[in-house]
Amino acid sequence: MGNMGNILLLAAEAVHSEMAEGGFGLNLDILETNLINLVILIGILFYFGRKVLTNILTERRSGIESVIQDAEGRLREAQTSLAKAQGQLTQAQQEAQRITQVAEQNAQAAKEAILAKANLDVARLKETAASDLNAELEKAIAQLRQKVVAQALQKVEGQLKGGISADAQQILIDRSIAQLGGEI
Repeated sequence: MGNMGNILLLAAEAVHSEMAEGGFGLNLDILETNLINLVILIGILFYFGRKVLTNILTERRSGIESVIQDAEGRLREAQTSLAKAQGQLTQAQQEAQRITQVAEQNAQAAKEAILAKANLDVARLKETAASDLNAELEKAIAQLRQKVVAQALQKVEGQLKGGISADAQQILIDRSIAQLGGEI
């Protein structure tokens, strides 16, 4: 308090000298200015206010720390969830790729099976068409033979009815005997 007392004494002298001169100054009369009451009030506020302010700041700090810890916990949970989601995404992409490959293989196998069946169908149709053509050809040839035989018989009958010359009869007999294997 020694320094404070010296400062107050100097201030009192400066103010007292200015008042004597008629200027502005400080009234350092403790009883008139309620300086004691103000010092006590400031001391009480400082003493008790410090505890209240400390408690408020401590509570505020605790609240902030809990909020930070909560945010850090949520951050860790979010990072864990993100890592899990990325793993699931990777698995889903691999599964999609596998499904695509299987689908492509199945499509290729189906394409080859369809082509093989189509080739078999074409070959079967060709065989059927060829056999039908052969059957029609044989039928046409048989009909032609029948017509030729019928015409030949008609001609022979006509010739037989008109009579055969002696030379023609001799040639016919010779041929018939030759075909039978005998000679005259």
